[in-house]
Amino acid sequence: MINPEEIEIVVASAEHVKYVDEVLDTINRAAKVRGTGIAKRSPEYVKQKMIEGKAVLALYHGEFAGFSYIECWSNKRFVANSGLIVNPDFRNLGLAKRIKRRIFDLSREKFPEAKIFSLTTGEAVMKINSELGFRPATFPMLTDDEAFWRGCESCVNFDILQRNGRRMCLCTGLLYDPAEHQETEK
Repeated sequence: MINPEEIEIVVASAEHVKYVDEVLDTINRAAKVRGTGIAKRSPEYVKQKMIEGKAVLALYHGEFAGFSYIECWSNKRFVANSGLIVNPDFRNLGLAKRIKRRIFDLSREKFPEAKIFSLTTGEAVMKINSELGFRPATFPMLTDDEAFWRGCESCVNFDILQRNGRRMCLCTGLLYDPAEHQETEK
């Protein structure tokens, strides 16, 4: 039986690149099961996120339990929280919420002035984001960085995004603007 208190959430580093293939395999399997779009990331991309300290891993006695990473856009004015995944063996333990909280905190530590956004089709992620202070946002409110939007090209739903002029897709955009929370953070 898994003891959730023994699952540690760590900021990834070079020592964690050994988990890259398992992270990507878990993401790909989840996308197939859910039938939703997830932008594909290369092993090199995920490895770089770990080396840069822009990812978190959930580990249970050295076993991969979950993952998420951050990426900066528009000259660090926007940060995306992406790639949230929980290994199926560790689901229903509140782990997604813990990973999301840690990647959010890491985003705020590294880029305190940046707006943080998330795109998701998952109701659970929407709820977690809402609890963190995110609010629904239209796509034009998110980054205008072309490199970000090119990342959507590998998603199975890219045609929907393209057809709608990048204004809507199946994903819901959620945005955390630190300027809206200055009083509550003091």
